[in-house]
Amino acid sequence: MPTRVCCCCSALRPRYKRLVDNIFPEDPKDGLVKADMEKLTFYAVSAPEKLDRIGSYLAERLSRDVVRHRSGYVLIAMEALDQLLMACHSQSIKPFVESFLHMVAKLLESGEPKLQVLGTNSFVKFANIEEDTPSYHRRYDFFVSRFSAMCHSCHSDPEIRTEIRIAGIRGIQGVVRKTVNDELRATIWEPQHMDKIVPSLLFNMQKIEEVDSRIGPPPSPSAADKEENPAVLAENCFRELLGRATFGNMNNAVRPVFAHLDHHKLWDPNEFAVHCFKIIMYSIQAQYSHHVIQEILGHLDARKKDSPRVRAGIIQVLLEAVAIAAKGSIGPTVLEVFNTLLKHLRLSVEFEANDLQGGSVGSANLNTSTKDNDEKIVQNAIIQTIGFFGSNLPDYQRSEIMMFIMGKVPVFGTSTHTLDISQLGDLGTRRIQIMLLRSLLMVTSGYKAKTIVTALPGSFLDPLLSPSLMEDYELRQLVLEVMHNLMDRHDNRAKLRGIRIIPDVADLKIKREKICRQDTSFMKKDSAIINEDNLSMFHRCGIMALVAAYLNFVSQMIAVPAFCQHVSKVIEIRTMEAPYFLPEHIFREKCMLPKSLEKHDKSLCFLTNKIAESLGGSGYSVERLSVPYVPQVTDEDRLSRRKSIVDTVSIQVDILPNSIPSDDVVSNTEEITFEALKKAIDTSGMEEQEKEKRRLVIEKFQKAPFEEIAAQCESKANLLHDRLAQILELTIRPPPSPSGTLTITSGHAQYQSVPVYEMKFPDLCVY
Repeated sequence: MPTRVCCCCSALRPRYKRLVDNIFPEDPKDGLVKADMEKLTFYAVSAPEKLDRIGSYLAERLSRDVVRHRSGYVLIAMEALDQLLMACHSQSIKPFVESFLHMVAKLLESGEPKLQVLGTNSFVKFANIEEDTPSYHRRYDFFVSRFSAMCHSCHSDPEIRTEIRIAGIRGIQGVVRKTVNDELRATIWEPQHMDKIVPSLLFNMQKIEEVDSRIGPPPSPSAADKEENPAVLAENCFRELLGRATFGNMNNAVRPVFAHLDHHKLWDPNEFAVHCFKIIMYSIQAQYSHHVIQEILGHLDARKKDSPRVRAGIIQVLLEAVAIAAKGSIGPTVLEVFNTLLKHLRLSVEFEANDLQGGSVGSANLNTSTKDNDEKIVQNAIIQTIGFFGSNLPDYQRSEIMMFIMGKVPVFGTSTHTLDISQLGDLGTRRIQIMLLRSLLMVTSGYKAKTIVTALPGSFLDPLLSPSLMEDYELRQLVLEVMHNLMDRHDNRAKLRGIRIIPDVADLKIKREKICRQDTSFMKKDSAIINEDNLSMFHRCGIMALVAAYLNFVSQMIAVPAFCQHVSKVIEIRTMEAPYFLPEHIFREKCMLPKSLEKHDKSLCFLTNKIAESLGGSGYSVERLSVPYVPQVTDEDRLSRRKSIVDTVSIQVDILPNSIPSDDVVSNTEEITFEALKKAIDTSGMEEQEKEKRRLVIEKFQKAPFEEIAAQCESKANLLHDRLAQILELTIRPPPSPSGTLTITSGHAQYQSVPVYEMKFPDLCVY
């Protein structure tokens, strides 16, 4: 009788429960009963409305088995859930998913690592399923928190700890994939989720990197090893997360990286920080690169009071980010990058100057010296970043950056610069001048302008030359190196390095091109010595040697035989009688100098008349060869604590029109292009012409005879008198008359008769 009652009660149970019960064997070691599982799957597919009840009943059994620690039956229940989930795709699967996620959460909450890994594997399978319709009520906050906690597992067994961390990373990867493909994907990018996900991934990347650094470089991993390596898995998940970021949520994914690096003090050393931002820059879409750069700049501003090594670490990260972003889209942050870097360069110099002024004796001096060296690391990192960023910009942007940096260079006694130097003092100001010019030198490296006027416009050249008149030799050298970079448009600088007499210039294989008119008008100066500023003997001989090297080079480039012969003869005489006038001798460490230069023979000098004769006979214009060049000292130059070095002789070598071959004659008709219009509105050439006219007028009044000046003034006075007479004749003459009108022209009286029909009368007089 009891047996019949049990059989009768069992027959009254719902069919879905009987099918679920049948998949569990008596011994859990036997595993899932496949035949009964096929029946349950067929029933679920045939009656999808029963899926939610099947899921609820399976969840009830699983919860009971978890509490009773019956792991075998838990494994069977999860296997059944996975198969049902993969087999059923319909609207009715939504309630079943809720039961499924509830069971996964139960497994993740358990303290057994095997069950946590089992729940993670089931969730990953679920994440790979594409649902037909979005779920507007489902949230994954619990799973984000739980998987993030698993990524930080501190289990005593290393193997189990690694297994749990891998499961946590895979769970996060599943959450990212599921939520990004969902309509409510924006929720995963909220700061409260990113603050858990990103540090969890970075923690695993960082920990494995530390282990690798202790045990040496690991062998190249296979595909299986990568699945078992939390660092590789975390990095792949991090790349996937960043690759799915959009314009609106990019910053939420990047800011937790800064918090993690700050909290774990990973800016010094910064190898891991550089590695992280390389991953970021290569993973995000190229058009969002400027967002990351802006975030780095903002973090640099926020940490401006930190130690120098921390700031240097952030700047080096910026350098790596800029190096990658420069190949793609940098966006509107070009000036912002340079402005921020120059601001921190000034801060670093200010900190360095304050430390030097506030240093004391004893151990404090040692700390001050160490801090100074650290600040130099910051300054070098800033200059390197500026140079690399500038070298990757197009020329039109690079010229703007050159003007921007030059506007920051302070000059003593002037206020034209835009950099605040009130707290720097003289030593700090000199330091910031050197740093800015070094930055400018880095930016100008590799700059190729079509003309020298374009590379050195007046608005840039004037402030650039001001530091060249200062007493500090380092500033003057930096200015000259900047000018070398801008003038060397054919990479000839390395071939001409060092002041020397070159036997055969052809061996250097100098790159040449036809000289344009703008370059010819720009290059107007060479130097000769008149010792009015009491230069030392070494400087006087050095300038003579420099002129010798230059004329030797120019004579071979022009290839005028008489000119080459004269230059070679003077160099030969100097070699025998005055070697201190040659660069090979004067620029040695120890060299014999003469006591005076006044008694030297003229054969040791390059004679202007012979140069003019040789060049004039070959068709070159030499009128300006004997005109002395007097430098015009500006107010800034007067305040720069240094006077102009010497008076110079201006040498201008112009090719006459009759010496140009017929093949090279250019038509006067110029095509109207953008460049032609740009040249038309360029006023730099007109300014130079006006200066030249003024100079010629002053020179004429200084050197011309009095009779010539008086005759020219008289002719101008007569011309003015005639013009005034014409004007008065037109304004004061009487009205026309048929009988004739008396007019006086050039002192002679004449009568002019006007016919009536040609006379013009007022309107009121005409009928």
